[in-house]
Amino acid sequence: MRAYTFLIAGLAALAARLRGDDPERGDVPGWVMITVMTAALVLAILVPFRAAIVTAVQTALSSVTSAS
Repeated sequence: MRAYTFLIAGLAALAARLRGDDPERGDVPGWVMITVMTAALVLAILVPFRAAIVTAVQTALSSVTSAS
């Protein structure tokens, strides 16, 4: 009888997961939107300020390497 109860509980959990009722799955469209918006912000900052960013990084790296 215990094996039967375990089997029924397992099948119910599997059916719930296949239906998409699993609360542990998360919000996939929300994470996709956050990732796309982050990439857009990086591009929006990088495109107009590329030369200034490259110069700042090169200056920082040369000051670190010349200090040793």
